[in-house]
Amino acid sequence: MRAVPGIMILGVAIDTPLRRTFDYRVPAGEPCAPLGGRVWVPFGRRRVVGIVTESRDRSEVPADKLRSIHACIDTEPVFDPQLLKLLLWSAEYYRHPVGEVLAAALPASLRAGAPLREALRVWRLTESGRNQAMTQLPARATRLRSIVEYLSRRDDAATGDVLHATGASMAALHRLAAHGFVERWQPPAAEVATDGVVRAGPPLNDAQRAAVERIGARLGAFSSFLLHGVTSSGKTEVYMHAIAAVLARARQALILVPEIALTPQLISRFRERFDLPMAVLHSGLNDGDRLAAWRLAHQGQARIVIGTRSAVFVPLPRPGLIVMDEEHDPSFKQQDGFRYSARDLAIVRAQRLGIPVVLGSATPSLETLARARRQPDTLLRLPRRAASARPPRLSLVDLRNQPQTQGLATATVQTISRHLQADGQVMLFLNRRGYAPVMFCPGCGWAAHCRRCDAHLTVHGRGAQLACHHCGNRQVVANLCPQCSTTLKPVGQGTERIEETVGLMFPGVALARIDRDSIRRKGELEAVLARVKNNEVRLLVGTQMLTKGHDFPNVTLVVVLNADQGLFSTDFRASERLAQTIVQVAGRAGRAERPGEVLIQTEYPDHPLLTMLLSGGYEAFAEGALQERERSSWPPFARIALLRAEAPAPALAMRFLHAAREAAQACGIQAESAMNGLTLLGPAPAPMERRAGRFRAQLLLQAPTHGPLQKFLGAWLPVLENLPERRRVRWSVDVDAQELF
Repeated sequence: MRAVPGIMILGVAIDTPLRRTFDYRVPAGEPCAPLGGRVWVPFGRRRVVGIVTESRDRSEVPADKLRSIHACIDTEPVFDPQLLKLLLWSAEYYRHPVGEVLAAALPASLRAGAPLREALRVWRLTESGRNQAMTQLPARATRLRSIVEYLSRRDDAATGDVLHATGASMAALHRLAAHGFVERWQPPAAEVATDGVVRAGPPLNDAQRAAVERIGARLGAFSSFLLHGVTSSGKTEVYMHAIAAVLARARQALILVPEIALTPQLISRFRERFDLPMAVLHSGLNDGDRLAAWRLAHQGQARIVIGTRSAVFVPLPRPGLIVMDEEHDPSFKQQDGFRYSARDLAIVRAQRLGIPVVLGSATPSLETLARARRQPDTLLRLPRRAASARPPRLSLVDLRNQPQTQGLATATVQTISRHLQADGQVMLFLNRRGYAPVMFCPGCGWAAHCRRCDAHLTVHGRGAQLACHHCGNRQVVANLCPQCSTTLKPVGQGTERIEETVGLMFPGVALARIDRDSIRRKGELEAVLARVKNNEVRLLVGTQMLTKGHDFPNVTLVVVLNADQGLFSTDFRASERLAQTIVQVAGRAGRAERPGEVLIQTEYPDHPLLTMLLSGGYEAFAEGALQERERSSWPPFARIALLRAEAPAPALAMRFLHAAREAAQACGIQAESAMNGLTLLGPAPAPMERRAGRFRAQLLLQAPTHGPLQKFLGAWLPVLENLPERRRVRWSVDVDAQELF
């Protein structure tokens, strides 16, 4: 590395697949961006935004070839030193290009060069709005009227607060502004309030109180707590009391949730309890709203930040607590691009910040459960439901000796009828959207397949359309078989068909369906949930969207249809996911005074997973699953990574993976790693080999601990980047892979 006299050299990370930073000089007399700040730099023929990761006076690039930055964007860092170090560590741990990692942690507007700070602008009612809006707005303009009602109770409010509290859109605000009823203004800096009101909640039971006290005793120091509470045990109340203690110390709290769009009730509960600046971050926001929420967090004005997976990287000037609700949820693992685990990074970030992290779930992941068992003082239990709610009664419906109507056993139909007659609500869960999973020919056995994937096309729209759930391909249904001209039949059940079936069985009973096909527009989910809460809906059909933190106090019966889907999967995590799903769905039943009942339809009533769940609950299942994982050396008793490859032809992907394995042997990397227990398995085609027209294969790496695995990857990846076979494939590394597909 050569010294460049009198010149400051910046190491700059650029959003590119190249696994390195790039050196630029700072022209004499130009200001130097801080570490973690952004700069405009030339990159090839383009002018791009980069993040400064280091500064020095030396470079391996010859002085005459060293290019200069165009301009500094920031005078303060977008990533504080602690957060920058975490991101750089993440790029190293997950073996992903550092520029793409840093870009993933920024809102799109900042990646494009938007200013880091912008004067806060808020909305308030005009004089006309206070005196005339409610009389002049039509009664059917519910969104406009809700904005006026919301602003009438306060002097002003930020855009995000108005939209989240009312469920309205920016267009509604602009319509009111056009009428002269609201205006946007910029309060003086001194008037930007960060304090607020923390309202009292219901009294805690003994287990909740003990959990809050143990979390509170560790504020200001790192601890990783598992809050293991049965469904409806009051985990959210524990979060809120712990957050109130953090706010009392003038600190910020970060709450990570699986999917904001599916948990409107959780957001509402936080806003009712904490009347103070709050930022909500999720992928459903437009770029402007996301940037505004990110700025509130970055500048310390948002006392509480609630977000999905990527919010684990949000800047927090005064961090005090990280909470991860439903920590077991697979959505916390990014499955493409930068394949990180938000759960694991939340723990690492809390450890580096010296603050507690609370992982909450009724069905903890086996990794989290094993970690808590090694440190018993971090396990917080809520063994009973809050208030007077009793646990539901679970029973199996043996489909082998039951007549069925479109997937509903006679005993199930009779039980549904009994609960409806007793004025209860009934939920039917089927984790398969659409009308039917297969369009089939009874004459010759032909079935409709996707032309681009190794998968059947799913029947949608009451049999009017076929769709692939993997690549999105859609086509109109043909009535006749293309091979023998026999009339085609939809076979099997999806949520659409179950909705149709129960609608015919129970005419006149109000029915709603919740899945990604029926809930598309903003506010639709909230509207359906409000109808359920008001008992306007008696029958509820849906997918896993029903399990995401919703409270259905009047549901007395839950029916799990087709529970056998995950019993015989090749994925070693399939049984864990199935057990979690069944327990989470069952937890929706009997949450209020009335007892709940759960029916699980199955053709394998003697299967060990189901019998363990019924006899001992999730803990009994987890105990058996952990023993099985330990015997077979799967996580959490080993570390794994996948080298994935995809190409237009199957031979190309396999050829690259074979070359990758041979390169490890030729360089002696594999022999050295084998001494530490690391093994390579494969390569082999992915369980679904062809997807979206590309053929996929994978090579599995397995090691007893992460040390040998990381050492192997560090030596192996530079070799892979120089393989000739790499040019004809897309390849990636997935460290701590959650899905073997």
